[in-house]
Amino acid sequence: MTAVTDGVLGETVPDRRARQAEVLAALQPLLPAHALLWQAEETVPYECDALTAYRERPLLVALPETEAQVAAVLKACHGLNVPVVARGAGTGLSGGAMPNAMGVTLGLARFNRIVQIDKYSRTAVVQCGVRNLAISEAAAPHGLYYAPDPSSQIACTIGGNIAENSGGVHCLKYGLTLHNVMKLRGFTAEGEPVEFGGDALDAPGLDLLSVVVGSEGMLAVITEVTVKLTPKPQLARCIMASFSDVRHAGDAVAAIIAAGIIPAGLEMMDKPMTAAVEDFVHAGYDLEAAAILLCESDGTPDEVEEEIGRMKAVLAGAGATGLAVSENEAQRLKFWSGRKNAFPASGRISPDYMCMDSTIPRKRLADMLLAIAEMEKKYRLRCCNVFHAGDGNLHPLILFDANDPDQLHRCEQFGADILETSVAMGGTVSGEHGVGVEKLNSMCVQFSPEEREQMLRLKAAFDPAGVLNPGKVIPSLHRCAEYGRMHVRKGLLAFPELERF
Repeated sequence: MTAVTDGVLGETVPDRRARQAEVLAALQPLLPAHALLWQAEETVPYECDALTAYRERPLLVALPETEAQVAAVLKACHGLNVPVVARGAGTGLSGGAMPNAMGVTLGLARFNRIVQIDKYSRTAVVQCGVRNLAISEAAAPHGLYYAPDPSSQIACTIGGNIAENSGGVHCLKYGLTLHNVMKLRGFTAEGEPVEFGGDALDAPGLDLLSVVVGSEGMLAVITEVTVKLTPKPQLARCIMASFSDVRHAGDAVAAIIAAGIIPAGLEMMDKPMTAAVEDFVHAGYDLEAAAILLCESDGTPDEVEEEIGRMKAVLAGAGATGLAVSENEAQRLKFWSGRKNAFPASGRISPDYMCMDSTIPRKRLADMLLAIAEMEKKYRLRCCNVFHAGDGNLHPLILFDANDPDQLHRCEQFGADILETSVAMGGTVSGEHGVGVEKLNSMCVQFSPEEREQMLRLKAAFDPAGVLNPGKVIPSLHRCAEYGRMHVRKGLLAFPELERF
C-alpha cells in the first residue's frame, strides 16, 4: 500500500528515504561533499522557481563545478532511472525548474565564467550560469552588448534564457534568445557530450539549435553558450505616449507596425500597472491615462530623429492624449525603469501574483484588455497588465493571496481563461516564459492529440528514458482527455492530487 506522505505522491516515506540513500550513494563518489545537498533545510530553497504557488522538494540537489562532474551525475542518474531537473538562477515563471519529488535538481549556478569576448566576430562564449546582464557588462568596453533583455536580466542566467527562449523589451527589433545564439555545448541525458549550432553562420546537418532553445531542459543539459553581440547604438530615445482609451492604445501599436516602423522597443501598460510602478520608481508616468505606450528608437542621431518624428505622427493620429520624448539618456532610462520594475512593483501591492505569458495578434490587444477586465469581475481578483505590445506578448499579473486556497484556485482559473482566450483570438499559450507545469492543461486546448504525440516522439528521440525534466511542457494524452471531460469553461483539473504524468 502506498501513501501520500512528505509531499510525495504514491511513495511512502521509507520508499523515498531508501531511494534517496541509493542516489546519494551513487553521487557521493562523483562530487565534493559540499556539492551535494539532501537535508530538508538544505533543499527547501530549491523547491520552486519564481512560480512560487507550486512547490516540491527534490531527493537531493547536485551542484557540479566542472563539465566532467555534470557528465558523471547525468550518467549515474540515467543508470538509476532517476529524474534530473536542471536549474539556473530560479527566476523562471512557469515552474519549469520545479523539482521532481523523486529526482535530482542539477544546480548549474557555479558555471559562471565568461570564457571569451571576441570583438572581431562580435561573439561571446560564456558558461550557462553567467547572468544575462553580465554579458553586456563584459562586452561594453568593446562597444558591444547582448540584445535580449528580460526584466530579470540582473539575476537570470543565459542557461535559463536558453531553456525558455527568453525575450525582453528590445526583442521586437533584435530578436529573442534563439536569434542571438550561435552554438550550444552540453550533455545528453546519458551524459554524452553534444553540440548544437556552430561558430559559422550555418552548421551542417539538421537545425537542432532551434529545437533545443526553448525546450525547457527536456532534451539536453547545456553548459556553454556562444552568443552574438550587437554594436551599441549611438543614440536611443523613448516616446512615452498616453491614451484615454485602451482601444486607441492597441490600435496605435498596430498602426506603428503597419507604417513599416520596427521600434527598438514597443511596450504597453494599463492604468493599474502604471499606478503600481509610478509609486515604486517615480518614472513620471501619466496616472490619468487608461494606457501608456513606450516606443523607443535607436541608431544614428539622424535615424533616431527621423523615426521619432514618424512615430509621433502615428501616435497622434491614433488618438494619443499626451506625448513626451526623452531628452537625455537619464530620462530614457527613467521611462523604462517603470516597465522593467513591473513585477517587483506588483509585489508591493499584493501578497502574491501570478504572471501569465501568452501571445495574440497585435490587432487584438484592446480586445484582450477588455476581456481581462471582465475576467476580473468573474474571478473577483485584480489584474495589472504589461505587454510586449510590439510582438503581441502579454504579461497580465493576477494579484492574489496564496495563503487563501480559494483565491489560489480562482487565480488558476483566471490564468487558464487568459491563456485559452489568447488561443481563441489566434494566439498561443506561451511567448517567452515557457510552459513548465503552469500551462500544461492549456496546452491541451492549443494542440491536437496528433501534435502532442509528435512532441512526445521528439522528446523520446533525445531522451528515450524520459529522465530530463519529466512531467513538464507536454501533457499526456490521458491528461488532455481528462481535462476535456472535467473542465467547465477555463478551469484547472478537479482532484489535483491525482497522479497524471
